[in-house]
Amino acid sequence: MYHKLTQSVQEDVTIKSIPNFITAIRIILSILLLFTAPMSGAFFIIYVLCGSSDILDGYIARKTNTSSKLGAVLDSIADFIFIAVTLIILIPVIHLDLWMLIWLVLIALVKSATLLTGFIKYRTFAFLHTLMNKLTGILLFCFPLFYYALGLAAAASILLSMATLAAGEEFIITLTVPTFNPDRKSILKSEDK
Repeated sequence: MYHKLTQSVQEDVTIKSIPNFITAIRIILSILLLFTAPMSGAFFIIYVLCGSSDILDGYIARKTNTSSKLGAVLDSIADFIFIAVTLIILIPVIHLDLWMLIWLVLIALVKSATLLTGFIKYRTFAFLHTLMNKLTGILLFCFPLFYYALGLAAAASILLSMATLAAGEEFIITLTVPTFNPDRKSILKSEDK
């Protein structure tokens, strides 16, 4: 009886750990991107693994009912690291125009103000998983493809426009909502379920 109970607890801990383990792998892979040649085969393999792990960790957490606050924070940190690394790698390679750099800096300032506001207001780093933030993440992930298909100006305009809307929405939510809910889907939803 004791052995079965112990085994059940160990299996439960293992299942609960899988999404966080996948998220931790994304952090490691994101850092590994810094050591690959931009736009090389190795770069794209690691890049796709990072994107796949972002989808997989959340899917597994939802399907196994193992979502947790730690997992949500870890996922947000992994997303932040992946985005930062991607920008560090791509900005020097794709030679952004000045207007794109200014726009990017403005978005970064809004995101920073949101994090600071959330930390002051909620005593935590207020990363939100809004639909616009998720769409921005998808567009960022697809940016290399858009870059090759549409050219730099069109690809950057699409991505920066969505990132601006997402950052603005997240800032307004953080300013106006009295309690922190990282899974709030939109500014338009007054109650998330």
